[in-house]
Amino acid sequence: MNNFIEELKWRGMIHDIMPGTEDEFNNGVTTAYIGFDPTADSLHVGSLVQIMTLVHLQKCGHKPIALVGGATGMVGDPSGKSQERNLLSEEVLEYNLKGVKKQLEQFLNFDSGNNKAELVNNYDWFKDMGFLEFIRDVGKHITVNYMMAKDSVKSRLETGMSFTEFSYQLVQGYDFWWLYTNKNCKVQLGGSDQWGNIVTGTELIRRKSGGEAFAVTTPLIKKADGTKFGKTEGGNVWLDKKKTSPYKFYQYWLNASDDDAANYIRIFTLLSKEEIEALEKEHAEAPHLRVLQKALANDITIRVHSKEDLEMAEKASSILFGKSTTEDLQSLDEDTLLSVFEGVPQTTISKDDIKCSLVDFLSDSTDGLIFPSKGEARRMLKGGGVSINKSKVEPQQAEEPLEIELLQDKYILVQKGKKNYYLVVVE
Repeated sequence: MNNFIEELKWRGMIHDIMPGTEDEFNNGVTTAYIGFDPTADSLHVGSLVQIMTLVHLQKCGHKPIALVGGATGMVGDPSGKSQERNLLSEEVLEYNLKGVKKQLEQFLNFDSGNNKAELVNNYDWFKDMGFLEFIRDVGKHITVNYMMAKDSVKSRLETGMSFTEFSYQLVQGYDFWWLYTNKNCKVQLGGSDQWGNIVTGTELIRRKSGGEAFAVTTPLIKKADGTKFGKTEGGNVWLDKKKTSPYKFYQYWLNASDDDAANYIRIFTLLSKEEIEALEKEHAEAPHLRVLQKALANDITIRVHSKEDLEMAEKASSILFGKSTTEDLQSLDEDTLLSVFEGVPQTTISKDDIKCSLVDFLSDSTDGLIFPSKGEARRMLKGGGVSINKSKVEPQQAEEPLEIELLQDKYILVQKGKKNYYLVVVE
């Protein structure tokens, strides 16, 4: 059995740890849990830190519990939030929970062994509990002074905080107490913004049951340039390929700075210390080859998506940034094709509009989007500066009828010069 805390330490994954926690893990198989917020039907890369914490926990022989907050999702956690969020209906939460469970099953073993992972939903133990029962059995153990001292509360006192949000730490504390009592769960893990809520749980266990429980938090990840981790211009980077395509997911990691890549490769991959140090040495000798970023992007894309998705993402990347062929382009599925060329100028034409010469197609058929005039199109063709579907057009083809095999039966990709792409949709 590997030492779980030592594993987290060398990976830079410990922010706070309660005294006695390491001894607890060294005493045999320990059960620990992390809560996941079901506000969407997919987790995003921000959740990967917590997923990887559970992965390391299980690999070190301990038992992970993933708690999805069906009840707490109806309340809203104030930690790190500047305003109260919208509450979700039971139906939406149920749908979201299914999506989250499916993603967690990609990383954790829920099927076999004495340390197989478990998924629990706190709605199961809150749904039959009345308000009077809650304030009598939970509220009486924690003082208002104790709750007011928490940073998540103090930071919101000036702008205002509802009683619903104020009581959140009691609800999360009760989760820990319930798991401690019913699942022998001794440790709660989470992001550093959860420290206050987690400690409320250990305090409730001490006061209500006279027991001892422990806590470990991971640092909140920040990018070296100060921008928020897991965010792009298009918003969150999701684990669901329908929300963030494997190509964009792959590019997110590939585009990490050297400093970030050195940090991420420890946190998000299962590579050993020796493997990572060897990669860092190789990277230092030739930083332009981006060895670290490639190893990082490959590892995470395969584990979140699949080897096939990685190969598609690599092929798609070479189409934009390297040498590629018409066959490479034709092999992309429609989602990847649209993902790669999202943002490039597009126009839609009819099938009749391609029954013309190449020069007419590049100017008139596309309403001047690619070339404003036939003369300009001819000049560029003469200089060999036009490619269609990654196939270079020869000057003598200018006046010939356009003969082209459509991509996915509906797209034509035109490249003007080295960097100007146009996507023509044929309907």
